[in-house]
Amino acid sequence: MKLKQRVVLLAILLVIFIFTKVFLIDNLDTSAANREDQRAFQRMLAGLRVALDPRLEHTLQSPWEIAAQWVVPREVYPEDTPELGAVMHAMTTKKIIKADVGYKGTQLKALLILEGGQKVVFKPKRYARDYIVEGEPYAGYDRHNAEVAAFHLDRILGFRRAPLVVGRFVNLRTEIKPVATEQLLGTFMTVGNNTCFYGKCYYCRETEPACADGDIMEGSVTLWLPDVWPLQKHRHPWGRTYREGKLARWEYDESYCDAVKKTSPYDSGPRLLDIIDTAVFDYLIGNADRHHYESFQDDEGASMLILLDNAKSFGNPALDERSILAPLYQCCIIRVSTWNRLNYLKNGVLKSALKTAMSHDPISPVLSDPHLDALDQRLLSILATVKQCTDQFGPDVVLVEDRMTLSHL
Repeated sequence: MKLKQRVVLLAILLVIFIFTKVFLIDNLDTSAANREDQRAFQRMLAGLRVALDPRLEHTLQSPWEIAAQWVVPREVYPEDTPELGAVMHAMTTKKIIKADVGYKGTQLKALLILEGGQKVVFKPKRYARDYIVEGEPYAGYDRHNAEVAAFHLDRILGFRRAPLVVGRFVNLRTEIKPVATEQLLGTFMTVGNNTCFYGKCYYCRETEPACADGDIMEGSVTLWLPDVWPLQKHRHPWGRTYREGKLARWEYDESYCDAVKKTSPYDSGPRLLDIIDTAVFDYLIGNADRHHYESFQDDEGASMLILLDNAKSFGNPALDERSILAPLYQCCIIRVSTWNRLNYLKNGVLKSALKTAMSHDPISPVLSDPHLDALDQRLLSILATVKQCTDQFGPDVVLVEDRMTLSHL
């Protein structure tokens, strides 16, 4: 064989070797990533039950200090949280030392300061578990139990981007009124034999108070994020106009995602994939009200989309508002890890997992069975939507690998 032919043959063999090696490495990496997703899913299932136990392993720290140290740019709490139950126990039992009207917003809430100086947001019960909220998907009052359920769904999906939430019963007469500010106290009233308050917010009305059962009010408490992590508010690119007859661009422009991809912070970094994750999350819970969202300040698009204010959820189990999924079906991309997790939750696993996760909450049962059944049905719709995307564009385009390293200092 001539030297030139040998050189050509060696070059061909070298190219084949390189391509084979790259192919094998890519497959090994993908398999390793999938195996880690499977292990993470099993760890999540093993830790679903969170007993509200006051004992702390770190006895030199308060539960509030522990929870504050959990927060990093890409998650609110870590995967391994042996003291989650202790923090949530403190949220539902610590003495209330101050009560004030809630921070700015459209819905009734109260800002409570618990013993040790921890802020929590209290949202009162407005509906029975089986009440169906009719009308637009964002209609009605906030649902306190929706906040509890959404937090546990966040755990199950492996996002860990929702602040801690737990149910709590408070005595308005003995726990709230003695420590209430004049502004909050001025909104208290008695309706029949029940103590009520209407607070201060955009939609708060004296004619529409939240009422306790006697003096005892059921509600949810959401842990305030540490002040060292100030929040930045953003308009959601798929937000609604909330005006009859006026559509947002995404509602009539099927190429809208292409425009979003050209604007900061969606043109690089994880934010667009966070939007997709959030669409999946919101569709499962029936939340069509995410007109804005928060991230940490000065993050240049690197921090997570924080899953705050999930109370406009679980209003009507029979309503599947497909428009919530617009970021998914218009962009046709999704994280591989999210896709894997959704597939693991098929065949009734999601309903069972959420029911188990919420079983220890003080206000359990948190959701009615129709809402739990709706979750499994909506999951199938999400999987079918991704399947349509992969059929059209191929899995290599639709399934995006984005696993960011998380550091807990």
